[in-house]
Amino acid sequence: MGEEEILQVRVYGDPVLRSPALPVTNIDDRLRRLIPVMVRTMRETDGVGLAANQIGLLERVIVVAEEDTVHVLINPEIVSWSTRAAVDTEGCLSLPGLQAQVERASKVVVRGLDPEGKEVELVARGLLARIFQHEIDHLN
Repeated sequence: MGEEEILQVRVYGDPVLRSPALPVTNIDDRLRRLIPVMVRTMRETDGVGLAANQIGLLERVIVVAEEDTVHVLINPEIVSWSTRAAVDTEGCLSLPGLQAQVERASKVVVRGLDPEGKEVELVARGLLARIFQHEIDHLN
């Protein structure tokens, strides 16, 4: 898997999108090589987030773009969310051309592992909170 490679994003109807992703138990070289490919695929398809099952892998890995920063989380989970919600338009790379109004928590705390296996905890608000919720929904 080369860093210049772009993977095919699975679209609605593909059974992998309805299957829960499995926890990653070993952060190995294969996974570390996969992450830049996921980031490139997300960027080249004009996405702001991508879950591993969207490229056919049932592993709990997401990449999320926040301007020039890309957050990579392995085994991500939302550990808390605000009771305040916001409704906004969402699209999805797996549902090309479709957008819908979706209600999401306006703030979340997300925990997971980085590519080195270190625990990370992020507080996300607004659009970033929405993206994390969307990508973690894919994994679930």
